[in-house]
Amino acid sequence: MTVHQFQPERYYNTIGAHQPVLTLNSGDAVVTSTVDARGWGADGESAAERGNPMTGPFYVEGAMPGDTLEVIFESITSNREWGWTSNRLAPNVVDPEFAAQLPPSDIVRWTVDVRQGIAFPEQRAGKLANLQLPLRPFFGCFGVAPAKGQSISTATSGEYGGNMDYRGFTAGVRIYFPVFTEGALFHLGDGHALQGDGEIAGTGVEISMDVRFRVQLIKGKTIGWPRGQTDTHVFCVGNARPLDQALQHATTEMLALLREDYGLTVTEASLLLGQAVQYEVANVFNPAYSVVCKLPKSVIEML
Repeated sequence: MTVHQFQPERYYNTIGAHQPVLTLNSGDAVVTSTVDARGWGADGESAAERGNPMTGPFYVEGAMPGDTLEVIFESITSNREWGWTSNRLAPNVVDPEFAAQLPPSDIVRWTVDVRQGIAFPEQRAGKLANLQLPLRPFFGCFGVAPAKGQSISTATSGEYGGNMDYRGFTAGVRIYFPVFTEGALFHLGDGHALQGDGEIAGTGVEISMDVRFRVQLIKGKTIGWPRGQTDTHVFCVGNARPLDQALQHATTEMLALLREDYGLTVTEASLLLGQAVQYEVANVFNPAYSVVCKLPKSVIEML
């Protein structure tokens, strides 16, 4: 296994068939950095155009359409002492008659203390004067190049991954992507120091990151949507709007996983999921919403 040190010099606001910045073999690791959603880097200066600029893409030797790319985040660390959020909820997550009462949109800076593992608004006052929240760094937007030579805005998501904003994409997680183009072309960015479920304010605590990730190529295994696993769960991600369509994609992919990897019939998988499935609403702000369908490994171990 080779560990590559990569310093980005340019960033992309689309995920697509861009010129690769580095060629990796299966099993290789990369140590690199990302800028935040507005393009601000570790020094707080603008390094890229706003709109989830991506580091990469990384070309994986031997990856071809129909394969699966496994990505393991080995470490994710905020690399500056502040981040930022929106100051209001997204209008689409409240009742329409209440949306007019939301404040004008503005940015709030947060102190991010990596040593203590906490973050808090810099101008704390009133009922939030003592607020401090534990850090949970993760990447909101990452994935592989879409099919048919497309380059798709980092504002949204699809079968290839993209701007899913799932707070579960933390260090230690394994994520699996369907490969649509030669080399897979893996992109990543949009670091969050922490975020609640759904990204209902349209942001997490947006921040630049240092990251170490590793890639593994699974030849000949074809999947339809992003999958993943943690120490405790396997999961599938569906990205679409309306929300029920995202849930449908995620559930259908979990059915496929149970049939292909564990040999269950549709009836057996239905009986299992009906009583043991768990769902998370990952994002309800972006053009495509994201829903995560989860199953505890403790249940799978009974099979």
